[in-house]
Amino acid sequence: MHESDCRQWLALAECAGRLAVLKSTPAVNPPLPNFVLIGFMGSGKSSIGRLIAGRLGYRFVDTDALVVRRAGQEIVDIFATHGEAHFRDLETAALESLAGEAHCVIATGGGIVVRERNHALLRRLGFVVLLTATEDVIFERVSRNSKRPLLQTANPRATISEMLAARAPLYEAAAQWMLDTSDLSHREAAEALIAEARRFFSCESAR
Repeated sequence: MHESDCRQWLALAECAGRLAVLKSTPAVNPPLPNFVLIGFMGSGKSSIGRLIAGRLGYRFVDTDALVVRRAGQEIVDIFATHGEAHFRDLETAALESLAGEAHCVIATGGGIVVRERNHALLRRLGFVVLLTATEDVIFERVSRNSKRPLLQTANPRATISEMLAARAPLYEAAAQWMLDTSDLSHREAAEALIAEARRFFSCESAR
């Protein structure tokens, strides 16, 4: 094997290894140059996403904020008035409205993976990263916000545990890379994610 052929083979092997961190189904079209952050509430999507956007000069997009703006209602009011199914419809519509956008950091709602059809939409938008944290860390973070509609239960801790267990396989099915933010500062997480995204898009362009 010539040296140039060897280098190309090694590069492709490295790409294959990195993109197999989680089980994935390749998108029909190459992903756009966006960061797409998924994960449970409290995993750091918005805070880390804003840091990445500022660092790279990208536009930050929060799908929950997009839903609120398009619906003219706060999320808690959408749930109370129309129910979760209607909110999920609005969430999917918000994703679809981002088709063709580039150089964005997109922070998604924690339940965006509940609808399987959203998985393909997420991948078409860009590099899909799953942000995770331990259950203890998640509970500590989300306890600071009393307006989360799905946690208006008698036992929020038990609700979090149940939801994490139910959503874990859905997150993993949609994601192309995973980062545990439990012991990382927002800046450390942002830098790690930027470095991996550069490798991801380099691999994509080599295909």
